Amino acid sequence: MARTVLDAAPALPALFARAALTARGRGGELPDTRLARTGVAVDPAALADYAQVCRFPLGDALPLTFPHVLAFPLQVALMTDRAFPLALPGLVHVRNLIEADRPIGVGEQLDLEVWAERFAPHARGATVDLCASVSAGGAEVWRSRSTYLARGASAPEGAPASDVDVEVGALDRPAAQWRVPDDAGRRYAKVSGDVNPIHLSGLTAKAFGFKRAIAHGMWVKARALAALSGRLPDAVAVDVAFRKPLFLPSTVTLSTEQAGGGWDLAVRNVKSGTEHLIGTVRPA
Repeated sequence: MARTVLDAAPALPALFARAALTARGRGGELPDTRLARTGVAVDPAALADYAQVCRFPLGDALPLTFPHVLAFPLQVALMTDRAFPLALPGLVHVRNLIEADRPIGVGEQLDLEVWAERFAPHARGATVDLCASVSAGGAEVWRSRSTYLARGASAPEGAPASDVDVEVGALDRPAAQWRVPDDAGRRYAKVSGDVNPIHLSGLTAKAFGFKRAIAHGMWVKARALAALSGRLPDAVAVDVAFRKPLFLPSTVTLSTEQAGGGWDLAVRNVKSGTEHLIGTVRPA
């Protein structure tokens, strides 16, 4: 295993530009590479902007999804390296699992590490998991697994099939309704750094096969968890599947139901009933 510690967060606009230029000619196995940063401090202004876009209240602890924003530049750096077998442009986030052992204080110094694993066949191509670990005071306190789908790609022969679904109850009663504006992707891109073109405009999304821009899956997840602020366990696991793209603009409903000591979640289109996100929140 090769482990590289970076002094600063990689510049995401430059990485996405490089990803577009180096998309062709990829293939092979996943690299045995890890990228890390140590002693990372949270920028209060960046945290406030993120909280506003995702509707989290500001407090002494980080929103559960915010460490993903800290680790994401390292994951993009890993995916844009020529050794990574899949082209980053057009990758679709289809599942995300976050596990937290405790709330992370806003002022804590954090160590981040990311890697890729589980390159697997899927009915529509291939998936890969981008994993992240966050430690504080020498102990891991948060971890995540983001599964991305590359449509039309091929995984190595003999790899086990990917698992991208989550089981929840019926969730028939909406608890809230959101109007998701056409600039939601650009607003989240500004606070997260995720400037994948499928989220930014209809024109750039169409270049990758989408009829309109689509919302970031992690924004949908964050917005759903923000609606449960103050009602989540301190040690928690949140597993969600991004079922269908949430095209911008849209109006959606959030349905929640207590289950297993936590919650089941679903975000659906208000008119068609199309499921955009389903997930579970459970004590860890």
